[in-house]
Amino acid sequence: MAEPGGTAGAPPAAGQGRVLAALALAQFICSFAGSNMNVMINDISEDLDTTVQGVQVAITVFLLVMAALMIPGGKLTDRYGRKRCFLTGLVVYAVGALLSAAAPGLGVLILGNSILEGVGTALLIPPVYILTTLLYRDVTSRARAFGVIMALGGIGAAAGPLIGGLITEAISWRAAFVFQALVIAVIVVLSLRLDDPLPPDPTRPFDTGGAVLSAVGLVLVVMGILAADDSLWLMIGLIVLGALVLLWFFRRVGARERSGQEPLLSLTLFRNRTSDLGLVTQNVQWLLLMGSSFTVAAYLQVVRHYNAVQTGVIFTAATAGLLVTSLSAERLALRHAQRTLIMAGFTLTIAGIAVLVALAAAYTTAWAYVPGLLLVGLGLGVMLTPSVNVVQSSFPEERQGEISGLSRSVSNLGSSFGTAIAGTILVSGLTRGAYAAAMITLGAIGLVGLAAGARLPRARTPTAPRPAAPSHR
Repeated sequence: MAEPGGTAGAPPAAGQGRVLAALALAQFICSFAGSNMNVMINDISEDLDTTVQGVQVAITVFLLVMAALMIPGGKLTDRYGRKRCFLTGLVVYAVGALLSAAAPGLGVLILGNSILEGVGTALLIPPVYILTTLLYRDVTSRARAFGVIMALGGIGAAAGPLIGGLITEAISWRAAFVFQALVIAVIVVLSLRLDDPLPPDPTRPFDTGGAVLSAVGLVLVVMGILAADDSLWLMIGLIVLGALVLLWFFRRVGARERSGQEPLLSLTLFRNRTSDLGLVTQNVQWLLLMGSSFTVAAYLQVVRHYNAVQTGVIFTAATAGLLVTSLSAERLALRHAQRTLIMAGFTLTIAGIAVLVALAAAYTTAWAYVPGLLLVGLGLGVMLTPSVNVVQSSFPEERQGEISGLSRSVSNLGSSFGTAIAGTILVSGLTRGAYAAAMITLGAIGLVGLAAGARLPRARTPTAPRPAAPSHR
């Protein structure tokens, strides 16, 4: 098969810089959407006559819809093509953003932001990672490309509070959604010359039943976490029911594979130890990013009474850290093993969380949050790119649709867990003690990611994609 963009390891052909800009901006705006509402909590709750918990539900449902539909979204790219899914996702996202801007109440906001933007993201994000893997063939150039994409994604998540805060204070929280629609328009223009390296296969089967089961199972688990503040028994019931549905899903997958049918998600994806560990690190990374962002932002606004701009300015420390380390991804990949970078990232992030707890207890000044957020940003920027590279590079071209969907689903599920777990602890009692409890919980989960990173291979680069693998067509 001819390699896209020229020979392996060669710089991208003319025009691919424009394509990379489109892919990176797409990741930016989706990450931005997941965090910018954190600084609008007071404004939205007052304008729409709802509560902090209502806004938390809207944020979590957005992240959850992405996680639940990312695997089906990845599979659809094989059938309908990467470019078509990407552009369709952009259009659905833009409609959701404009609907959110005009929302008269929480229900319409959830429909526009949480549902339509979530569906749009699930369609457009898998193509971002599939196209990057196909267009950049060697580990170094792929690390550079993923570095740009993850930098924009991390900056979108970290700078979301600042940008959203500035727009909210200058105009209105509704204008932040108009801003998202305008960025989508720019991405569409940049994507017009995008070429799909692999032709779509309209005959490729799609496991609709599996898609429904996986989505329902994930929704029940996360909604169970959100129910913890209302009823312990409801929480347990929803989580157990979700686990049973997911078990049903995996049994269905196994049965379809044994009968020669193509499932939504092949179980063989979980037989690669390096990829499995990489998926764990991805999940925990986004859990830490979104969980800490929501917790700090909500605490500053509701307890410390900071406005949207003040809260956003404080978060520039995390943005700066992410920018510095993410844009150094190519250089870091050349000098250090992926395992080393991931472990270093978790160490810095956990240290940052500890500093956030310690300084918040000792000082009331806004500057007390800067050192911890800077460490968190530096740590996440160091490890986001190598974790993605480890997973994507573990599979050949024909499996990129599957692994990309799984990878993004696992990451967005981590974002959902982060907001749900930390948010539930925080909202149960918006006090300094609840803030510390939420952050300490996040730090403890970070240790799980560190342990997974420590078990990754010590090789400097991940395994190159194998030339062929069985195809379930």
